[in-house]
Amino acid sequence: MTILTGDSVTELFASAVTLTMRGQQVSPRGMATREVLDVHMVLTRPRARLLLAPPARVLNTAFAVAETVWILSGSDDQWIYGFNGQLRQYADDGVLRGAYGPRMRRWGDGQVDQLAQVLALLKADPDSRRALIQLYDPARDAAGHRDVPCTLGFRFHLRQGRLHMSTTMRSQDLWTGMPYDLFFTTTLHELMAGWLGVELGDYRHHVDSLHLYERDFERAESVTATEPGEELPELTVPWEGFDALLAAVRAGTTTGYPGWDAMAEVLSSYRLWKTGERDTAQDIADRVRGPLGQGLREWYRELRVRSWLRAAQ
Repeated sequence: MTILTGDSVTELFASAVTLTMRGQQVSPRGMATREVLDVHMVLTRPRARLLLAPPARVLNTAFAVAETVWILSGSDDQWIYGFNGQLRQYADDGVLRGAYGPRMRRWGDGQVDQLAQVLALLKADPDSRRALIQLYDPARDAAGHRDVPCTLGFRFHLRQGRLHMSTTMRSQDLWTGMPYDLFFTTTLHELMAGWLGVELGDYRHHVDSLHLYERDFERAESVTATEPGEELPELTVPWEGFDALLAAVRAGTTTGYPGWDAMAEVLSSYRLWKTGERDTAQDIADRVRGPLGQGLREWYRELRVRSWLRAAQ
């Protein structure tokens, strides 16, 4: 096992890139990758969750926020394609069959809200070893649909007043997937700690196959060591009314919680960008403080560069 430790997602990402670029060459389904097996990552500050590594890797910050809201709300609705149209290639009949949200919030045709179950269990038995959320479903995922979850599940351990969270991945695309996965999972971690009224502990991310596709090698080589990442605003909110809060964030309306209001502004800004109202979108991005604002502005800069390059061809 290889163990990587970082104070921020940006630091972990840089270390993981260095490791994976030295990995073994393998080609599952004919796609060349470099791979390292059995990698365990420890994030000591889970709120430093947004990757900021320009110009080598620029994250679609709006999609990071949208996907997190989408999963937490238990959704597999198609509105997510407005923030990342590339997801459509993995859909069957327009639906992502491996979407995490329904499996987490409505397992067994809506019978089990695993999020609520974990919260109730840890309140009743804080020392429990049974606080887990299962995502991979052998019966469903052997059906041959395009989208099969890379994440097997999450586990929570409350020890000495601190909540620790672990994620197990069967497979992890380091360049494209990992930054978005960590944004969501660490948000879930922070929320659960808040609902339990305990301190946020370490976040652990175990990957069976950490890999980098050949198409990303050149950009990965330009990733350099980074400064410790800044933490995002606190997201602790009550469990009661949580789903209504998520709906408000998706709609871009004020919630009264600064961290979530910033996320709502990010979503509103990107919708305007997509409809061509780019000056207004930029104005909103400019007033979003901290890493979210910085990330969104970097993404808009990246989109402009791509547009200029296409025009020059």
